[in-house]
Amino acid sequence: MELKPLEESIQDRILLEETFYVLTKKNSTFRVRLTAKGLHLIKESEHSVKEQLIPIKDIIGCQCLRSKKKAQNCTCQSLPRSDSLQVVQENSADLDDSDVSAYLYIYAYIFQGSKHMNKKRERTIITLRFRSFDKYEDNNKEAQRWRCTIKKLLRGEIVSHSMLIDYSLVTRHKETQRLLILCNPKSGSGKGKQVFQQKVAPILNEAEIPYDLYMTKHYNFARDFVRSNSLAQWTGIIGVGGDGIIFEIINGLFERPDWAEVLKSIPIGVVPGGSGNGLARSIAHHCEEPYVPSPTLPAALAAVRGHSEAMDLVRVETMSHILFSFLSVGWGLLSDIDIESERLRVLGGTRFTVWSVARLIGLRSYKGKLWYIPSSISLSYSENVFHSPVNKGNVLDLPPVVHLETEEGRPRVDSWYSARSRRSAYFSTGGSSYQSTTDSGLGDNVDSTNRRMYGPASQLPSLTASLPSGWQCIDGRFVMVHASYQTHLGEECLFAPEARLNDARIWLLIVKHGATRSQLLQFLLGLTTGAHAINGNKDASGYIELIPVNAFRIEPDMSQVGYMTVDGERVDYGPIQAEIFPALCRVMVP
Repeated sequence: MELKPLEESIQDRILLEETFYVLTKKNSTFRVRLTAKGLHLIKESEHSVKEQLIPIKDIIGCQCLRSKKKAQNCTCQSLPRSDSLQVVQENSADLDDSDVSAYLYIYAYIFQGSKHMNKKRERTIITLRFRSFDKYEDNNKEAQRWRCTIKKLLRGEIVSHSMLIDYSLVTRHKETQRLLILCNPKSGSGKGKQVFQQKVAPILNEAEIPYDLYMTKHYNFARDFVRSNSLAQWTGIIGVGGDGIIFEIINGLFERPDWAEVLKSIPIGVVPGGSGNGLARSIAHHCEEPYVPSPTLPAALAAVRGHSEAMDLVRVETMSHILFSFLSVGWGLLSDIDIESERLRVLGGTRFTVWSVARLIGLRSYKGKLWYIPSSISLSYSENVFHSPVNKGNVLDLPPVVHLETEEGRPRVDSWYSARSRRSAYFSTGGSSYQSTTDSGLGDNVDSTNRRMYGPASQLPSLTASLPSGWQCIDGRFVMVHASYQTHLGEECLFAPEARLNDARIWLLIVKHGATRSQLLQFLLGLTTGAHAINGNKDASGYIELIPVNAFRIEPDMSQVGYMTVDGERVDYGPIQAEIFPALCRVMVP
């Protein structure tokens, strides 16, 4: 959508501007401008001018810090040596009073790579060192003015120039966002806790997002936790692990009488740490966000930016349970592989490949009836096309760390003055910590036996009742029937390429008995690229078909026992039916 002239002028209006210089290169200055679009870095040298925009949507946070004392102080030095200088928080006892500079650290994750397949996000730190004034308080005012303005832009607020004239009018915003993190330390290959501590917590700290971390201690811990505790203090719930912990969180929310209010107001996020990670991969695919080589990065960015989108859920009914599903319902080959490969969990996602070979060798088929209502939803979509920042003309090639400084010890009249070159230095933020973790017993003592499932009422006949006319039926033997409402069942399984987070459709994959092992092998290989869904969603042999439906029912012949799964979790083998409920919850998106 094109911006109107007034909107363009607001986006391009310069909110703050300052001249900095790079210490490593003489006669090389930077004009740094802040607009609603982002941070403009304009590099001026003797022979050229280059510019790059750091979009505001790629910035996750910023912090004002002070220099830290050297380990061995030298009384003859007014400023510590740059190669040993670090930064700390303003209230730290280790700060260096001799350095009156104020350091503004701006954390961004910007795109690198020209081709879609090679695109990835690079962590970039822009350090702005304010030292124009002789007193720290005056330099800090300038740094805080930039920090507060960036924070407002990150929250989507409109910033007018009049708000920036007097720093005293720019008050610090009290962060209201607080996240609940439920981490399964045993998910996947058992590195859930390590994944969070090393990949996610640093990004939350950079964005100054407080959180409460709980480690799951047993099966259904996350489900009982969200069911039994007040969630008013949290603005989002993040599951760290595989799809299993998201299954627990969602079904725990539906065991609350206030389920409708909670699902509407509290989005759910997922940090991939399991074997499958279907939902995390689907969200990244939906937003065209690079997933490899950093699978946790899209989830971490989604958590700090606070963006969410509606997501469909499926109400699943078995003979003994009502469940709510976000990923899939399965019967046959893929469910057999999922459940039976649990013994190889230590291998991570590789376990699915290993067991796929075993199940092809010992191929099974199951007799039963499949009923479904074809979807009436149009197959045309409005694509969510990702637009990466495009810099025209002569552009910068930013390194991971950019350190810029104002002129030292000169009272600043305005933003424009000549700058002398200095030697550059990078100051680590390693001394800054904003962790908010807990290991309390909250949620330990809950009664998991007295469960009651709430949620929207079913529009289908009960599972024991006959189905009305209009339902289509296939009676025969099946290698598998698998339904999904996401694009991916796992990181390397593009199951339904046309699926969307909230398209109100279930994609039903039917593989009938009679398909050869060679055809099934090609089908399984095609799952990595979505090739199985080409050619009208039906293969040439007629044994494999992928169709969109609104609801379905499976009635297996009980003379042969197999596996049935919901979101990868094993459920009772027997009749099962499912129906789509559009936009029933919200998920965090980057």
